[in-house]
Amino acid sequence: MNLKWVLIVIIFAFAKPLTAQDFQGVATYKSRRQIDITMDSTQMNDAMQKQIQEQLKKQFQKEFTLQFNRNESVYKENAKLDAPSVGSSSGVQIKVSSSNSVLYKNTAAGTFTKQDELFGKIFLIQDSLPKPNWKLEKDQKSIGDYTCYKATLTREVKEKQWGTASDSIAETTHEKTVTVWYTPQIPVTNGPQEYWGLPGLILEVQDDKLSILCSSIVLNPNEKIDIQAPDKGKVIDQESFNTLQEEKMQEWMERNSNNRKGDGKQITIKIGG
Repeated sequence: MNLKWVLIVIIFAFAKPLTAQDFQGVATYKSRRQIDITMDSTQMNDAMQKQIQEQLKKQFQKEFTLQFNRNESVYKENAKLDAPSVGSSSGVQIKVSSSNSVLYKNTAAGTFTKQDELFGKIFLIQDSLPKPNWKLEKDQKSIGDYTCYKATLTREVKEKQWGTASDSIAETTHEKTVTVWYTPQIPVTNGPQEYWGLPGLILEVQDDKLSILCSSIVLNPNEKIDIQAPDKGKVIDQESFNTLQEEKMQEWMERNSNNRKGDGKQITIKIGG
């Protein structure tokens, strides 16, 4: 047994009182996502493009809450008040709606339930949790009051490219490495979004253009947390939902293609990871 595993075993031994069935916690995460946007230089100058990039940067800065116990968790976005609309010299205002999705994970059963909305219709996605093949690294650092260890995961991801001058969505596949930091001091195999499967709560994620960082943790709050899976929406599995999502997006593109043709403006947005 190497030194890293000895340290983790020791931490788990001292953390044993936290593994009681009624152990609960609330973790707050802040996320941001980089969006690549390319515009026709004949329609927008550098200053206008910079303003749009700044709008996108602010819109994709979000806050989420993870409520968890030993085996279960619920992850959802925190609602926030919209800032007053400010005029832009570019003439373009960008608004990214808050997510109404609710993700429930049961790591003991290896299943998840996600309530999500697609073009105004609510779906209840129920499926098994994909088991991540994490590689435990030797690096460690402190996040707040917690000692964290590094883990990485290499996988193939799809990147979608949507252009206003095109009637289709281009998709490419590339390999990327996900880096996370977890703490055995909170002995739950959980984390934000779909990230899980490590011997401790995941506090930080760097997943391509997506960054997530835990900003606060409250263990065993005074008010008991009721962790329940969402139950509203049409039941569907993840693969079927992905297929339906592609079909609906293609339909939307085709309906709006006539409005985009011939206007001379081209905007390309890439969202990956």
